[in-house]
Amino acid sequence: MGWTDGKVDGSVTFRLDGRKALVTGASRGIGRAIAVHYAAAGADVAISARDEAKLADVAAEIESHGRKAVVVPADVLDGDAIRAAVDASALALGGLDILVNNAGGNSFSTPLSSMRFAGWQKTFSLNVESIVHACQAAAPHLAAGTGASVINVSSVASLSGTPMMSHYGAAKAAVTSLTKSLAIEWASAGVRVNSLLPGWIETDLTDFLRADEGIESSLIGQVPMMRWGLAREIAEPAVFLASDASSFMTGQQLIIDGGLSVSP
Repeated sequence: MGWTDGKVDGSVTFRLDGRKALVTGASRGIGRAIAVHYAAAGADVAISARDEAKLADVAAEIESHGRKAVVVPADVLDGDAIRAAVDASALALGGLDILVNNAGGNSFSTPLSSMRFAGWQKTFSLNVESIVHACQAAAPHLAAGTGASVINVSSVASLSGTPMMSHYGAAKAAVTSLTKSLAIEWASAGVRVNSLLPGWIETDLTDFLRADEGIESSLIGQVPMMRWGLAREIAEPAVFLASDASSFMTGQQLIIDGGLSVSP
């Protein structure tokens, strides 16, 4: 329900009707779920990732909800490609109201003392610099509209020490800090900036962890809810952050981890 002067006005704010969104890393997992949920909530959606064939499948799912889908292949490790993808998305959609910086991840674990610096740099390029490029390119498009929202996908790894994955934890902590700074800088332009912090989520990126019974048991044993999260359980909060339901919320971290971050 919406509120006007402290009174319920009867409107439904958990909708994205008429909004135009760009979701990076949208070919699978959390990114795909967010893109499809946005379409179900009424938004037209541009989707970006490296795999054009998988993006085509996501586009078909978006269109099944009666919304426009725009496929914009790009490698987020290429700053120029990200910027071009943002501009192409805004052009094809006729504007841009929502930017979801979901692309990111981690492909290795090792002690800092033996880590190749190239690995550290690639992790920051994938998880942090890609967001900087996307946000800088999106800024004029977002500010031109009303009620714009940026959602950066961080991780609960940003909240505490991450031994053997210091590179990933540090990168995601940088995303959280960047989110807070942008929220302040862009508030006057009517652009809200928040972050999602998922815990252990069941996607193809975590298949290798779930395939090892010992590792899976160890990980899930730390989660009070004693299970993996589902991609839709991240996508639905992403709808909230993009909608007017969160219109007075900016610079915040929305943690979705089954209680992992508060577990002793």
